Amino acid sequence: MRHTASQSVAPTQSRLSPGTTHRLLGVARRFRRAAVAALFAAALPVGGAVAGLLASGSLVATPVSAADPVANWPTFRGPDRTAVSTETGLLQAWPAEGPKLVWETKGAGRGYASLAVAGGKIFTLGDGTPANGAADKVEYLSAFSLEDGKPLWQSQTGAPWNSGSPTWQGSRSTPTVDGDRVYVITPYGKLFCCDTANGEVKWTKDLKEDFGGKKGDGWGYSESVLVDGDKAVFTPGGDKNTMVAVNKLTGETVWTTARAGDRGAGHASIVIADIGGTRVYVTTTGSGAMGVRATDGKLLWSYEIDRTTAVIPTPIVRGELVFFAAGYKRGGALLKQVAQPENLVNVEEVYPIKTSLANKHGGIVLVGDHLFGDSDDAGVPFCANLMSGEIVWKERGSGRGSAAFAAADGCVYIRFQNGVVALAKATPDGYKETGSFKIPGDESMPSWSHPVITGGRLFLREQDRILCYDVTAGR
Repeated sequence: MRHTASQSVAPTQSRLSPGTTHRLLGVARRFRRAAVAALFAAALPVGGAVAGLLASGSLVATPVSAADPVANWPTFRGPDRTAVSTETGLLQAWPAEGPKLVWETKGAGRGYASLAVAGGKIFTLGDGTPANGAADKVEYLSAFSLEDGKPLWQSQTGAPWNSGSPTWQGSRSTPTVDGDRVYVITPYGKLFCCDTANGEVKWTKDLKEDFGGKKGDGWGYSESVLVDGDKAVFTPGGDKNTMVAVNKLTGETVWTTARAGDRGAGHASIVIADIGGTRVYVTTTGSGAMGVRATDGKLLWSYEIDRTTAVIPTPIVRGELVFFAAGYKRGGALLKQVAQPENLVNVEEVYPIKTSLANKHGGIVLVGDHLFGDSDDAGVPFCANLMSGEIVWKERGSGRGSAAFAAADGCVYIRFQNGVVALAKATPDGYKETGSFKIPGDESMPSWSHPVITGGRLFLREQDRILCYDVTAGR
């Protein structure tokens, strides 16, 4: 492993406006169920079937009400891409059957993309959705109502990803929402910017054809676009245009970054660090971690790792620290970014790759001073000290197979490959599971899509279905 400071400079500069990511709002309580039903019944067309059901009280699934906490999870792993919700007042234990199912809908299509929640809508990417009647022959970006899961629109994005074994087929990129625009990258590397109101395509880019991008593995693009100020930023991969920033409204190129010898894009999404006033975009590719200056695309530093099958988890940034991991028994490492004169940044190794911290595609969360994630893809949760990298505990939970992690209100939400979802305390004092349930339905495909926690709800994408659970305490 080696880490280097780059001397390459991108040719174009762009003024950076304030970031669009923001923190989630605090928790509110729901009004009486009767009042909520009346509110939504009045808002729907007169004579509508759903309005009638609400008014009569016979609709089993209760819509998300206007009195719930504001739901905002606009991109992969949430507003700050940590997969840690700032909400409080959530259930600390679940009943035997799990939290209450608020609603369930179909139409998301085949695939493993997670969900973006913003502006009263839910967005995802999927193949062969029922609305078009062409099973696994097309791919669509879809929008659903946050209130009741009702499908709102679909916009075709091209051919489905049918490469490899059936297990790995399907969509994988989580959309990113910014105001009235939503951005998504298909597995083939085509970037779409669409209108959130109706799915109208505003502009497109091709990461391979337009930028000479390449993947570091054979499983297609999974990255979620970063929208920062007036830029949309993404990672075509390869040594020509490793990272690219474009104008978010027009798609016009702002700058590009070249990383010599880059093996190709991984699956991580870019996160932001501020080092001595210098804004840095941090991500990983097939070659390891890298930091890019946000203003002009200059490659500030890189940290090379030995080749591995795929590099998937999104890095974690805390202050000047960067933790990143790769699976397939590769491991995780902690780096420290150090400010230098002239808005430069170098990187130092806090500890090198530790195989005990390997994580395949379930992601790792940082709660307090401890990391929580799956042991590679074994379905065995671990807790490790961030600063030392030492494992504090490693124990099997109630589910089996690769586990995706999110966190909120002192707990970790663990979604296992076999469809079991578990709640456990985010504590170094041992694995303490306080509830679990099995996602109902078809078990023929792995349960891999990352969970979403926002607006007092837990949202799960299970292939064609989206499920919304109430996880707010005291209801």
